[in-house]
Amino acid sequence: MATTFPSAPAPLTARARQSRDRLNLTLWTFQGWLAMFFVAAGYAKLTEPMPMLVELMSWPALVSENLVRGLGLAEVVLAVMVLSPLLSWRIGRPLLVTAAVGLLGLETIMLVVHLIGLDTGPAVTNAILMAITAPVVWFRWRKAA
Repeated sequence: MATTFPSAPAPLTARARQSRDRLNLTLWTFQGWLAMFFVAAGYAKLTEPMPMLVELMSWPALVSENLVRGLGLAEVVLAVMVLSPLLSWRIGRPLLVTAAVGLLGLETIMLVVHLIGLDTGPAVTNAILMAITAPVVWFRWRKAA
């Protein structure tokens, strides 16, 4: 009885390889932007005095200082996790997907908070962040599956 081996996947055409590489570069660019934005935003929430945060954003006046500081810490941790595949793709990819889903959740909640408070600028910023995060979640999750 002959043993059959699974055939090797067909090699990618130059056009398919170029498309894959462009998508990967775009996703890494988005991940870098997300990391920069959320490290900065989280750092501000962790270090700025509450009166300054209330002056910059209206919602911190409505919640406890611990919640604001906790959100800042969560933003910094999730931002670092977005870049975790730089250390190890095998271990970092699930962390990246988890972090991107977490950031998308935070962005969605804050979009609603800003819309309710009629804060147009922060609402638009959250919508843009969601537009950057959603492809990262979709394509990195799809590739992980």
